[in-house]
Amino acid sequence: MVKHYLNLTKFGITLFAIVSALAGFLVGFPMGQPINVGHVLLLIFGLYFVCSGSFSINQAQEKNIDSKMPRTLKRPIVSGKLSVWQGFALGALMILFGSLLLYILNPTTFYLAILTVFLYNVAYTVFWKKSWAFAAVPGAIPGAMPVVIGYSAVSNPLDPQSLYLFLIMFLWQMPHFWALAIRFKDDYSKGGIPVLPSVIGDQRTRYHIGLYTFAYIGVSLALPLFIQANLLYLILVVPMAVKVIIEFFKYFKAKEQKAWLPFFLWVNLSVIVFLLAPAVDQWVYYWAQIY
Repeated sequence: MVKHYLNLTKFGITLFAIVSALAGFLVGFPMGQPINVGHVLLLIFGLYFVCSGSFSINQAQEKNIDSKMPRTLKRPIVSGKLSVWQGFALGALMILFGSLLLYILNPTTFYLAILTVFLYNVAYTVFWKKSWAFAAVPGAIPGAMPVVIGYSAVSNPLDPQSLYLFLIMFLWQMPHFWALAIRFKDDYSKGGIPVLPSVIGDQRTRYHIGLYTFAYIGVSLALPLFIQANLLYLILVVPMAVKVIIEFFKYFKAKEQKAWLPFFLWVNLSVIVFLLAPAVDQWVYYWAQIY
């Protein structure tokens, strides 16, 4: 039963959302102030329940689509382990509880979380995803919101630091998703989802992947324009940016289908580095000044 619950709530993606929110929290936290452990726990558990509830509702919404795609046939609602109404009910309860925790933490954080649920479960799932090959672009907005939610718990979410973090998560999602879409385009076609490779072909999709990859790397290298950068920027961010560009060109030129995986893995590793590096950089520099 635990396995089905973790599958229903997409635990891996939820965990990534929490890590990104903590990165936003650390970047936005006023240096010199004591960290309130209770606030950190409210952020972690509030976001956990909101994300888990949103994913649960998403699987209930997409049962018919998932039943047509081989890679999603083992999901708990499709396989009959849970019913559609159970997915909706569990999701609604988790969102309600998580939202309450986030409201106690900070009303702005609460409103951003509710906006994210609306964009994902209504705008993206109901409208954009089913009718638009470029749905991944506006769909990346709710995907990028966890880091802003974390930042909003301690600072103004319209700050330049928050904008950097949002852009990193937003731009990362197109190379991430479209590489997956090329690999699983037959599955998406069976599910009736008009992903980019099915509409314009693999090679033209790679051009779009390249466009967003270069924008993504450009923002990562522009980190000092948004956030104070120190040694870790040079040690971690710059080499990782170069590596992602190298992997993209390998992927763009490759003929083998399996060539997508190294690029996909490096892009995913890079987003963790680009989010955590400024947070760790700021805190290491701060403590180094004190001691």
